[in-house]
Amino acid sequence: MPTLRALECFVATVETGSITGAAAKLHLSQPALSHQIAMLENELGSPLLERLPRGVRPTSAGREALPSARAALDAADRVVQAGRAALDEGELRIGCAGSMTAGLLAPLLRNWRRRHRKIRLVLQERSSADELAAMVTNDEIDVAICPRPTRWDGALELLASEEVVIVFATDDPLGDQPGPVPISALHGYPVIQYAGPHGLAGWLDGLFREHQVSPEVVIRTRQTTTAPALAAAGLGAAVVPVSGIPAGFTGSVHRLDPPQARDVVALMAGRSDVLVQQFVGSLRETGLRIPAAVLRQLEARTDGARSGR
Repeated sequence: MPTLRALECFVATVETGSITGAAAKLHLSQPALSHQIAMLENELGSPLLERLPRGVRPTSAGREALPSARAALDAADRVVQAGRAALDEGELRIGCAGSMTAGLLAPLLRNWRRRHRKIRLVLQERSSADELAAMVTNDEIDVAICPRPTRWDGALELLASEEVVIVFATDDPLGDQPGPVPISALHGYPVIQYAGPHGLAGWLDGLFREHQVSPEVVIRTRQTTTAPALAAAGLGAAVVPVSGIPAGFTGSVHRLDPPQARDVVALMAGRSDVLVQQFVGSLRETGLRIPAAVLRQLEARTDGARSGR
């Protein structure tokens, strides 16, 4: 039986008159959209689109199937809208990068629960954006909050840009300076790295390669929030997103030179789920909260560096 996604791709291609336009409209890659249409044509046993030098047009079979495809999509949308609007109950499955739970989700969830008491929230935390993206694709979760994954063909909303900083123990000699820490200073320096599939492991390796830096990796961790704790204990420096620094952190926090940041995004299979859209909108409004003590440290060190010039 044809999937709603395949029907949506077919209708969008007819309405826009091109694979490129339909892919942009549905926030899909062109190969992913073409694959959906090919699956639909195989299911129906007939070509639905005629490829032209510029764009596409429906075949006779495509024109015959188009009204029914639109009707099926309209019916599915009415089911979703009626279910959400009339009942406002059910389950919202959220996936989140572990470091972002406290800084992004926690401030929102209390107020969200007050407004949606009949909605059951299910939270799953992971350390890899690619793993969270796969969970959305496989319908294991409704929305993922994470950095940008390596590849994503579904809907995406930019929520924030998060600064990536470096932390030390208070008596660490490299951390005992007023301004940003040059990435080049980490060459041969003891650092805490992330393990295996953790998304930051590959990101950091790329950063070090870009700046031709080879630090001494003293330990690896799978947990973002563990890295600053190990740094504060004196094991070495840790490069960490600000959302991964816990409140009450006892070490020193510095910006990097050049400064580093990563996008925080929401990944969704599509944009038709009203509840998911409301949740993502609330996240965007709430924003990413940085612990006040961390923010004060960063601002004080920046001001100190300026006054020392």
